[in-house]
Amino acid sequence: MATPLLAEFLELSNLSREDLEDLLTDPVYFQAIFHSIDRVKELYTSQAELGLANETIAKNNIALQQHLYNLRSETKDAFDEAKRLEARWKELEKEQRDVYQRYTPQFLLMRLKHSITAQDDASEALASAFVKQATSGNTSSGTGSPAPNNEIDDFVKEFKELRKTYHKRVMWAEKWGKGDVMWRED
Repeated sequence: MATPLLAEFLELSNLSREDLEDLLTDPVYFQAIFHSIDRVKELYTSQAELGLANETIAKNNIALQQHLYNLRSETKDAFDEAKRLEARWKELEKEQRDVYQRYTPQFLLMRLKHSITAQDDASEALASAFVKQATSGNTSSGTGSPAPNNEIDDFVKEFKELRKTYHKRVMWAEKWGKGDVMWRED
């Protein structure tokens, strides 16, 4: 009756019991028999073929190594440049938002309201200064008499221009409040 070992390795089935015992005790004899088995020969042949294939792949990889290093370096440089440009883009977007902020309808309305107040303050300051000058007697003639006609004419002309600008701005603000002013966003 054949043992499972002999059934699997037919090359051992023609060995005598003493030869099999020698196989277990003599490493050189074991190696000689082991390397003569067809399955082992096929295994070594496959292993040698795989080794050659691996060696060929390794040689190809080594041949491509410098090219890959160059590509890696170029890719890193391109990535770094892209990051730099992305940061610059963000800076430019912020600058653009800051510039556009000054031209938004809300900001322009706020500026108009401030300019109305400033214009009113300027015209009132001019009138107050003129009245103060006239009541204190500090006219250009120095006589304490009422201001000459040319000073009055100059005051009226300047005051009229200031008030005209003030009222125009008030009218624009009123139109804006009624929705009659439309700001284009282009």
